[in-house]
Amino acid sequence: MEKQQLFINGKWEEGVQYEELRSPYNQEVISMIPLATKEQVENAIASAQQTTKTMRNLTAFERAEILEKVSDLFTERLEECALILASENAKPLKAARGEIVRTAETYKFAAEEAKRLHGETVPLDAAKSGKGRFGYTKREPLGVIAAITPFNFPFNLVAHKLGPAFAAGNTVVLKPASQTPLSAIMTAKLFEEAGLPKGALNVVTGKGSVVGDLLVQDDRVKMITFTGSVPVGMRIKEKAGLKRVTLELGSNAAVIIDSTDDLETAAARCAEGAFNFAGQVCISVQRIYVNENVFEEFVGKLKYYTRQLVLGDPKSETTDVSSLINPNETDRIDKWVQEAKADGAKVVYGGKQDGTVFQPTILVNTNEKLSVSCNEAFGPVVSVNSYKTWDEAISLVNDSEYGLQAGVYTTNIQRAFEAADRLEVGGVIINDIPTFRVDNMPYGGVKNSGVGKEGIKYSTEEMTELKFVSFKL
Repeated sequence: MEKQQLFINGKWEEGVQYEELRSPYNQEVISMIPLATKEQVENAIASAQQTTKTMRNLTAFERAEILEKVSDLFTERLEECALILASENAKPLKAARGEIVRTAETYKFAAEEAKRLHGETVPLDAAKSGKGRFGYTKREPLGVIAAITPFNFPFNLVAHKLGPAFAAGNTVVLKPASQTPLSAIMTAKLFEEAGLPKGALNVVTGKGSVVGDLLVQDDRVKMITFTGSVPVGMRIKEKAGLKRVTLELGSNAAVIIDSTDDLETAAARCAEGAFNFAGQVCISVQRIYVNENVFEEFVGKLKYYTRQLVLGDPKSETTDVSSLINPNETDRIDKWVQEAKADGAKVVYGGKQDGTVFQPTILVNTNEKLSVSCNEAFGPVVSVNSYKTWDEAISLVNDSEYGLQAGVYTTNIQRAFEAADRLEVGGVIINDIPTFRVDNMPYGGVKNSGVGKEGIKYSTEEMTELKFVSFKL
């Protein structure tokens, strides 16, 4: 069994202790992962700190060149990286390949953004006392950034942290999710091959309670960028002090089906958005509110497209839905579905375990206070309810502690603009599902969905300090 290593100060380092990494699909041991000690985490932070001057002194061209090379390497190693995903988080190969394509594109965006990072002139003479003065702003790197990443998109969501950080001239200590360290280790190898200065990227694997806490509380770390659960995000914010913090947290994303010229496509997209990667997506479709006039027809079409999904081994070319990340998550989803059934909800499709896979599940007539509605499911279950009035639909979407993205299907242009104004979310997607995301758009929510924005341009700005300069002429 291959033992993995930590990546600290440009060197691969053995762990003191190791733990088994098992496949979510068949529980086979696929690797041995080092558990970083406190001393190793300290060394990683020190390495990143020592390299800040080197990264700051790289030209925009040099930073862009490294990121371009990494983008090209991901394209070249697409199949190898996709197989890593299928092994460590049971992402079906079709979806895994799509993630690697996006990852390469994300680093490409970052390379371009490295060349666009600039300040602006400030018209000081607009103030009475500003005559004879010239002012401008410039953006400077923060220094050491701690990136704590999730299991569901372990290549691309790492890219959303590393790409902007390096584009801006920062250094990074990366702590990947415990279930998906292999993708982080591969990423480090590709950056090493691309010529990133030693110490600019450090990868430390292990327990979040050990590694994460050390990163959050160390004064040398100037920013925490985290994607994960609400409870962990809240603890990070409490402990981070004056550090800059970006948190991408939970959601129970909703879609309104008001009116559409193509109900077929809307239903197919909702099935895709609800069950892609077994619903383990922050903006997975979890709640669908359908105009009562098309409710029965929509549910029938949604069921049809859900039935077409192939369940099974993530390494099979035909698989659409595979295992959840661990058996505890499968048990939780089963418990939530049983709770909904006991409350009077109807299972239109699915609702059972199929080996290590939980069947894609459609529920109708669900109470808004049920776990499947008000909490983040992060699994292959979607609730579909009807509504009578437009105002009711808007209220139902907003009745949530989350607010990441929402989708609205409507042929009424006035309602589309109303939805954009009235929905309490970070992104409103008109005539498509909330699961839509491309990697250069601003992405981030309100309420318990987090603080700050991702999307390469926006992340790069978050990872810089704005400095003002004034000349008296």
